[in-house]
Amino acid sequence: MLAIVNPAAGGGRARKQAPAALDKLRAAGIAIGVRETQKRGDATQFAREAYAEGWRNFIAVGGDGTAFEIVNGLFPAAIEGERPALGFLPVGRGNSLVREFSENVAEHAVRSIVENHRRRCDVVRLIHPDGATYSINIVSIGFTADVATVTNRHFKHLGMFGYLLGVLTCVARLHRRAFPLRVDGEPEADRRRCLFLTFNNSKFTGGNMLIAPQASTDDGLIEYVRWGPIGRIGLVRNLPTLFDGTHINHPLASRRAVRRIEFELDGPVDLMVDGEVFTRHCTALEVLPGALDVMA
Repeated sequence: MLAIVNPAAGGGRARKQAPAALDKLRAAGIAIGVRETQKRGDATQFAREAYAEGWRNFIAVGGDGTAFEIVNGLFPAAIEGERPALGFLPVGRGNSLVREFSENVAEHAVRSIVENHRRRCDVVRLIHPDGATYSINIVSIGFTADVATVTNRHFKHLGMFGYLLGVLTCVARLHRRAFPLRVDGEPEADRRRCLFLTFNNSKFTGGNMLIAPQASTDDGLIEYVRWGPIGRIGLVRNLPTLFDGTHINHPLASRRAVRRIEFELDGPVDLMVDGEVFTRHCTALEVLPGALDVMA
């Protein structure tokens, strides 16, 4: 297995914890190669090169961002090639996908690697003029992406407190916009204003936010969650429901399982993809059923 280590993950916690975690796997008889990132994009490059060299088993040592970069190094080559496997040593802040399978995230992740426990995982492909971006967790537009963007640009170094500052900043600004799109080839585009749209492969995001309680990583579908143009007071009152999944019961919220989204956007928008923020002119979103094995 090739472990791709992001020593900066978890505010530098990975640098301290990764060696002992990898030694634990080696003590269980697993042969491990290690490549350590130094800057953003390294994990993508390492994974792309390693897949071309013949590596098929990878371990993301970090958080959601590390796993995201590795997945985007494996794809699109893995679509036509041999299906790769990805395990996790969750020493970052998010670790959303592993939370899908166990509350005891760290112990479960190690045990899954040691026991070589694998399950099929869908991969979501976001298509834009620059190519494609791949996700195993979430693609979001609107308020959720605004919070991630503000937090990453201004408050990321403050950890959870920085995230709360990002939420408060975006509540104060509160943009409710339309993001025109068509679902599964429907004749009419949905042009209604909304608070946010999320396209989910798994239930959690940001570690413990239960954005898509009915999502499944292996059903060949994208869980599409929409929350309409709620006001500031209503949003503040309902923010806690994002952590237990009951927000989808709000009269302005809806969810559905879909296969393809076609966007009709006028230009680029801010996105949050598996915890990373981008600005892209999205054209389509589709699912690649069972394209990845995850050790979870």
